[in-house]
Amino acid sequence: MRRGALSPGGRRFWAAMRRSLTAIVPLALVASCGQSDPRTATAAPATPQTAVVTPAPVTAVTAALTVTDPHGKSFTLKKKPERVVCLTGLCDDALVELGLAPVATTTPKLLSRPDYLGEKGAGVPVIPGSFGSEDVAKIAEAKPDLVIGLAGVHDQLRTAVEKFAPLWVVQVKSYDDSVGYLRALAQLTDRGQQQAAAETRFRAKLADGMNRAKAAGLDKKPVLAMYGGTSVGVNTTEDVLGHFMAQFFNYPWPSKGGGFETAQAYSIEEILAKAPQVIFIQSFGTSVNEHYKDNPVWKRVPAVAAGKVHEVPTELWASGRGTRAFGIILDEALAKAAG
Repeated sequence: MRRGALSPGGRRFWAAMRRSLTAIVPLALVASCGQSDPRTATAAPATPQTAVVTPAPVTAVTAALTVTDPHGKSFTLKKKPERVVCLTGLCDDALVELGLAPVATTTPKLLSRPDYLGEKGAGVPVIPGSFGSEDVAKIAEAKPDLVIGLAGVHDQLRTAVEKFAPLWVVQVKSYDDSVGYLRALAQLTDRGQQQAAAETRFRAKLADGMNRAKAAGLDKKPVLAMYGGTSVGVNTTEDVLGHFMAQFFNYPWPSKGGGFETAQAYSIEEILAKAPQVIFIQSFGTSVNEHYKDNPVWKRVPAVAAGKVHEVPTELWASGRGTRAFGIILDEALAKAAG
């Protein structure tokens, strides 16, 4: 077996990762709900070689109890939701962007970050249970008007949950989907002004990030976002985080095809071959960099040799998939890649 290839233990790790992580899902890339991409609006180039990216204008949504999600599916409530339970980080992120908070969550570390709700977030009740098998009785105790989960994971809870509350499952395939869900939730909660402000901030941050990356030459710098413990995987360009990173950096990490275990399972030798100059690692349990520190192939990776390997917070990089999370991730990635 090549050094860095999957062992039987590694295969068990991949199976556990697939069951337990909201954020790392191989996804086909689509645009959402006709949302405009900030890259499509450009000002006159300052020079023949430089185009300045400017954000597209944003419109506040109007309140509605029937909404269409970024993938064209409609969802209807009987009344405006006042009490929302979040089973996926996108829900927490969107609520915070709208000036709201969930009545219960499964991502307390995300909510309690100072750039989310801080101490107030730490006081939000936590729903126990593993991802996709949350304690339905505890969800019911929160007396929700709406429960938001992840498509393909929480569908199995529908029969039990919908005895006391509607279940809305979401699926983020690109950051534009995050905007689409922000807008849809703003319609349901009648928070159009907050949505417009949040979306404007996010699109301005995207445009500024693209301009900063190009000006600093970061769009040509090979960068890698990866995750793992004793086995590793890569956030490919068909993964929502990898796709996001590819907007700002040289990101040469396509999906390898097949199922989850193969699509993102790059070996250490394959990582070395692509020679990333900066690496961002989401470590689950064992620190990836610490685990591989004595691996001679790992040591030869340019980012490792130059000390440009950055352990990043998993609650943000792996669980946060909303506009607030992406904005924070972008600031962190640009600062560390330029340093």
